[in-house]
Amino acid sequence: MSDDTVFPASPFGRVLCAMVTPFTEDGGAVDLDAAQRLADRLVTEGCEGLVLSGTTGESPTTSDAEKTSLVRAVREAVAGRAHVLTGIGTADTAHSAELARAAERAGADGLLAVTPYYSRPPQEAVEAHFRTLADASGLPVMLYDIPGRTGTRIEPATMIALAAHPRVVAVKDCAYDLLGTQKVMAATDLAYYTGCDEYVLALRALGGAGCVSTVANVVPAAFRAIVDAFDAGDTAGAARLQREVLPLTDAMMNAGLPGSVTAKALLGALGLPGGGPVRAPLLPAGREAAGGLLAAYRTPLVTAW
Repeated sequence: MSDDTVFPASPFGRVLCAMVTPFTEDGGAVDLDAAQRLADRLVTEGCEGLVLSGTTGESPTTSDAEKTSLVRAVREAVAGRAHVLTGIGTADTAHSAELARAAERAGADGLLAVTPYYSRPPQEAVEAHFRTLADASGLPVMLYDIPGRTGTRIEPATMIALAAHPRVVAVKDCAYDLLGTQKVMAATDLAYYTGCDEYVLALRALGGAGCVSTVANVVPAAFRAIVDAFDAGDTAGAARLQREVLPLTDAMMNAGLPGSVTAKALLGALGLPGGGPVRAPLLPAGREAAGGLLAAYRTPLVTAW
């Protein structure tokens, strides 16, 4: 690429990690010390942003107070070196709006707002929900489109309408609809972040802002290297790097276990901060699954990270 190449706006950085929420050994409390050590490692090894209390952060099973304390602790640990976003998603618009205000008071840099789940609202209601959340605080909002979990898509037309709101600035895209994604990108200035680790290079090449990666909990430098290589004009090198991390991505994200379970199993096996228990209804990875994850991590290509 030439020196005058214009890259897409990345309001929260390019490489973000969907950070796990560490718990104490009995799972009874959030382990803030471990969270700070994990956050410091992730930023030191290349993450430009951290997304707390999302899917990987087990947000449905943490309390409002735990979410707030996590923001404060991580913000202290990164000390301005990275953007700190936090999830405010619930099935209740009023509750989500209160979480938005609490996140602002705690010092978050932005909000991750998922579609309300279970009630399956129509698109008019989806749009109204997100407008309410964007109006609830002064923080910028990243919309989180993950219909496989919520049961409801944020349709492209709804995305385009929401883009007119001054605080709706980004999307975490887990819709697996590359055509729809490109339609919204062509019609708006929304910063698109892939939430699917296998699409990091593909979306960046299409003008995406970056990624919100679960696998980055384990190998943050790998994802930073992919984006850096592409941005430096080394498309072939970026493609090679994307392929190199594929075995680990496949093992962590495509083996029938949630990413929070696989990430914590690997972090624990490697002696890194963030390993430890998950909260019910999730169960920890079994011995066979954990062994498979460790084998994927130890492939010759991945151990370079």
